[in-house]
Amino acid sequence: MVENEEAVISEEEAAQYDRQIRLWGLEAQKRLRGSRVLLVGMKGLGAEVAKNLILAGVKALTLLDHQQTTPDDARSQFLIPTGSSGKNRAEASLERAQNLNPMVEVKVDTENIKDKPQEFLTQYDAVCLTCCPRDVMVRTDHFCRTHNIKFFAGDIFGYHGYMFADLGEHEFVEEKQKVVKVGTGDEDGPKTKKVKIDPNETTMIKKTVNFCHLKEALEVDWSNEKDSSLKRTPSDYFLLQVLLKFRTVKARDPSPDSYADDCELLLQMRNDVLDSLGVKSDLLTDEFTSTCFSELAPVCAVVGGVLSQEIVKALSQRDPPHNNFFFFDGLKSIGIVDCITSK
Repeated sequence: MVENEEAVISEEEAAQYDRQIRLWGLEAQKRLRGSRVLLVGMKGLGAEVAKNLILAGVKALTLLDHQQTTPDDARSQFLIPTGSSGKNRAEASLERAQNLNPMVEVKVDTENIKDKPQEFLTQYDAVCLTCCPRDVMVRTDHFCRTHNIKFFAGDIFGYHGYMFADLGEHEFVEEKQKVVKVGTGDEDGPKTKKVKIDPNETTMIKKTVNFCHLKEALEVDWSNEKDSSLKRTPSDYFLLQVLLKFRTVKARDPSPDSYADDCELLLQMRNDVLDSLGVKSDLLTDEFTSTCFSELAPVCAVVGGVLSQEIVKALSQRDPPHNNFFFFDGLKSIGIVDCITSK
């Protein structure tokens, strides 16, 4: 984690971020203005996160992506101009991203995150991975945890999206309405006091929450869990496991260009993955294969909004964070926050 210097908010910045300062306070905005963030993967979800972080006013944002743009990017990646096919995604996104807020330092890195030395991460206060294989996410999370760097991950698969956060031992403040004791008169005795909430006064409460590693969250043994516990667990958690397995084996996500073959492979992987987790394969019906292809712009917007919100909350140390997963099902328009851990 970077040792931040005390951020100073200029008059120009105070005017730019006036609404945010009114929302979460000057000290929170100062923490945000002193923070550096690494964002890996500049597809549709990455574009949403980048936009929100730049507008929120972090100190610096690095866009890292080693891949080239494709025609599919035009469906959800609004930072890439028309006619940029074949260019590096991060480089193609830079101009529009920087124009969102000239006060934020936006940089581009075209290397593969897998080829980076892990010490590269120490210059950042938060790291957010998208479009990455499971082993890279687990390894990066472990390094971030040991160096007190906030770690986030997220992806979009068709109608489905998720985000994960590992903030280690995270301290934050929460604004609560002030509770006062008022007298009730002689009816209940002259010294009797009753609790009353004053809507016009608030107080800041300091709290601490502990997160688990991504590896621990993905390797829960469900074989001894009761059916009631499985029913409470979002099915998208198990879908995520299947799709991460597909990404590891095929080095890509399910593609419309190979729809039939990928559907068949997904069904096979569903059986293998859920069996290894100790749950029945019918937890995911066969129809799931038709809903997890490509990135859909509305799903990117929802998950990207939540993911960037959580990064802002973690960096500003304001308000309780989502611990630890957020799943979004675009078919049902339902978002679920769930804490999944082996403990």
